[in-house]
Amino acid sequence: MAHHLRLSISPIRRPDPAHLATPPSHDLFSPFGQLDGLDATDFREAAYEVFFTACRSSPGFGGRSVAAHLGSLDEGGESNGSSFGSSLGSSVKPPGVGMAVTSRVKRALGLKMVRKPGAGRRTSSCGVNPSSPSASGAMSPRVGSTLPGAGRLRRPMTSAEIMRQQMRVTEQSDNRLRKTLMRTLVGQMGRRAETIILPLELLRHLKPSEFIDPQEYHQWQRRQLKILEIGLLLHPSIPLDKSDTSAVKLRQIIQASEAKVIDTGKNSETMRALCNCVVSLSWRSPDGGTTDICHWADGYPLNVEIYNALLHSVFDAKDETLVLDEVDELLELMKKTWSMLGINRPIHNLCFTWVLFEQYVVTGQVEPDLLAASLTMLTEVANDAKKVDREPVYVKMVACVLTAMKQWCEKRLLDYHANFDKGTVVLMENILPLLFSTSKILEDDVPCYVTSPQDNGEVVDEPSGNQIDHYIRSSSRNAFAKMLEDQNANVTANGETQKVSEVLMRMARETEELASKEKDIFSPVLKKWHPLAVGVSAVTLHTCYGALLKQYLTGMSPVINETILVLQRAGKLEKALVQMVIEDSVDCEDGGKSVSREMVPYEVEMIILKLLKQWIQERLKTGKEILLRSKETETWNPKSKTEPYAHSAAELVRFSQEAVENFFDIPVNVSENLVYDLTDGLEHFFGDYIKFLASCGSKQSYLPTLPPLTRCSRDSKFLKLWKRAACSVGMDAPSQNTAAEKNHPRPSTSRGTQRLYIRLNTLHYLLSQLHYLDKTLSLSPKVTPPKSRFGNRRQLGSSYFEHSRSAIQSACQHVSEVAAYRLIFLDSNSVFYGSLYIADVANARIRPALRTLKQNLTLLCAIVTERAQPLALKELMKASFEAYLMVLLAGGSSRIFSRLDHPMIEEDFDNLKRVFCTCGEGLIGEDEVAREAETVEGVVALMGQSTEQLVEDFSIVACEASGMGVVGAGQKLPMPPTTGRWNRSDPNTILRVLCHRNDRGANNFLKRTFQLAKRSGSA
Repeated sequence: MAHHLRLSISPIRRPDPAHLATPPSHDLFSPFGQLDGLDATDFREAAYEVFFTACRSSPGFGGRSVAAHLGSLDEGGESNGSSFGSSLGSSVKPPGVGMAVTSRVKRALGLKMVRKPGAGRRTSSCGVNPSSPSASGAMSPRVGSTLPGAGRLRRPMTSAEIMRQQMRVTEQSDNRLRKTLMRTLVGQMGRRAETIILPLELLRHLKPSEFIDPQEYHQWQRRQLKILEIGLLLHPSIPLDKSDTSAVKLRQIIQASEAKVIDTGKNSETMRALCNCVVSLSWRSPDGGTTDICHWADGYPLNVEIYNALLHSVFDAKDETLVLDEVDELLELMKKTWSMLGINRPIHNLCFTWVLFEQYVVTGQVEPDLLAASLTMLTEVANDAKKVDREPVYVKMVACVLTAMKQWCEKRLLDYHANFDKGTVVLMENILPLLFSTSKILEDDVPCYVTSPQDNGEVVDEPSGNQIDHYIRSSSRNAFAKMLEDQNANVTANGETQKVSEVLMRMARETEELASKEKDIFSPVLKKWHPLAVGVSAVTLHTCYGALLKQYLTGMSPVINETILVLQRAGKLEKALVQMVIEDSVDCEDGGKSVSREMVPYEVEMIILKLLKQWIQERLKTGKEILLRSKETETWNPKSKTEPYAHSAAELVRFSQEAVENFFDIPVNVSENLVYDLTDGLEHFFGDYIKFLASCGSKQSYLPTLPPLTRCSRDSKFLKLWKRAACSVGMDAPSQNTAAEKNHPRPSTSRGTQRLYIRLNTLHYLLSQLHYLDKTLSLSPKVTPPKSRFGNRRQLGSSYFEHSRSAIQSACQHVSEVAAYRLIFLDSNSVFYGSLYIADVANARIRPALRTLKQNLTLLCAIVTERAQPLALKELMKASFEAYLMVLLAGGSSRIFSRLDHPMIEEDFDNLKRVFCTCGEGLIGEDEVAREAETVEGVVALMGQSTEQLVEDFSIVACEASGMGVVGAGQKLPMPPTTGRWNRSDPNTILRVLCHRNDRGANNFLKRTFQLAKRSGSA
């Protein structure tokens, strides 16, 4: 089973070339980090320099002549070398460059030979240039004479020639390197390569004249110095003290070289300092003692980058998917660089594994033999990783390399639907063993490897079955997302406007096809590692489409019929996917219950109910917008003469009626609870709008401020001035004004008051429309009654908008009251509270105010609808009566009364009552007028009582109100508080009558009892 995976080398299946797509872009990055300032070309040139230096004594590199070497070939010399350890055969060193007919390395790695057996080595033309290393060794002048017919005969290429060709080294660069080594090793031919600081020697012996131009020399010099900087300063193999003077000086020299070429002549101080610094830093040892090896190129990762550049030379330059047949002897020669670069067998095995894998990737993944070879090398890496004497840097390298390989494999498998198809699914079958091999090594042998998921999406290292489960789910999700993206791209490219429901139905069909493709193509491979591969993919696709369906339902259009079609197609898809899960689970122990439990049903029937609720919410959202817009734009002007209510109310009512009609147009029966969901929302809007209608202030804002209590005086200067003014003007002026007003009566109702009347009309309009909506809802045959009588929220005969009806009644009362007080105390102030009984009752009677009041009543009845008129008139009557009371009790210093004024005041009030009794056709009954007038009549009666009687009554009620009982000797009557609820038994009311009484007794009583001040202007 997949949970008991045993790592083994499976045979690699080769994909059909006809099915290979265009090679994917290279997305593999080096696991060894980035060394700034050097690129692949720099590392390749440096690698060739190191390689040539290490192999200089080998045949073809200058240590033996080519002729002697060819003689050895004629004697039948053959290379049997191997760069592998004991697990892949013993390593036999060849005696030089041999005739590589077969390759043990390629045979062990399962790589095919480039040429047929017996074809021999690569060959090269002889005699082209006797001085060229491609024609002979630098120390072999006999080649031209021993091989006549220059340019016609061909001979086997030496390893030096192969390496130079493979690493794309120019003849000029090769000559410069050979000259440098000749100059360096004069008299020291036996000097070991690891004692040579190659970049320093190159800088010392090569001059600018040996390069094409100064710029080429400068670039070359900067490369050599950059290698020294990385190997000695940035990544030394032996830790460096930051305060080391040689390091500081070297860093300064390197920085200076960035701007201009440094002088490398014999007499150059800079060159002398450079040599001293480099030698000092290179010949350090870990313990501070002496050493026989210089350390300039063995620091990680510089050594690995150089060595990897060498390893890349084993791939055929003409076809980079093939490994050279001469790989055995090339690898054997590369071993000579190990001491210089600090490479050992485990590091070599790891680097070779990476290079094989990297070559497979960068060549477009068309050669599975390279992947197989990399997998074979992993067995060597696994053996090396288990050794107890591993170096820390090696453990770090193993973690980096295998993690990079693992992540690349995972990236392909996480989206295998896009990376593989029917023709290339074999590649997927090859990648899986490599992935599990790297995972096992990382888990078992790399202590620093973290097995928890990372933020970058790395897969949790679990048993292979669980990893495959993750890959199936991830790839299925990605494939589904790609289908959806293609659908959107097609719509955009064609410029067509397609309904979302159509896209959803096509997605359902394509999802079903994708599930079938998974079952036929990928599941046969994945079932080797996961027993429920088909089921996992089906569950994932079910979840993906469910999420898309949910998204559609969240933002769908209000067209329910389209949504029903989508739900039906989704139901068909769900049945197909469930059937796949059932068929795939036949052989499972739990019958696939663990997988099927993940399939959250689409619940089509339940969704229809949710859709109805969502439709209601969308409509209510629209209604909220209409309500807010209505509030912002409402001016309280009537819609028309025949529709004397606000525009905003008409919009709100029209929206509500359309909502109810459209709700019942949906081709399904609806429950009583759903009806309440709709009506509750509508009622909320109506309630909010009613509050908006009623937000017109209060009557208190129009009531005048009560003046302070003062006492009258018969010798008041104000009275004298008033009488003198009356004599000079003539007492007939008021009567003339009265005649003019009688002939041309005008109402005093302001625009603000008229807008209040429109508010009142709007409230009654809403009340009538709520009745219509109630009737529509109650009589609809599509409303399904609740199954239980306890679930019925609405009692028989009750309204769906009971709260709104109640709120309208309260709002009508409030608006009528505010309109009435505004009309009386603001609009009619000049003829009522502002002028009635000013200074003298006889000359300031109520008749002018009544004429204006009648005109206002006529205008009110013309604006306010019939149903709203009774309440409006009643509130106007109350406001008029209160204004009359305030004239009598809180008229200020301009009003004084005597007992003789009582008949005129009583007559004026009777006339005021008569106006409301005769207004309209019985809008206000006489009994109702009489009830409202009782309080005013009681106060008028007080004005007819004698001062002595008023004082006596006041003393009694004031003592009773304060709880004093009878006033004793030395006690004073308490000042009664102003309550505003005036009546004939209220002590404050009686006190105010006394304050306005114009006689000596009242004046003395108020002065003696409360020390009230005289009115302003009194003598």
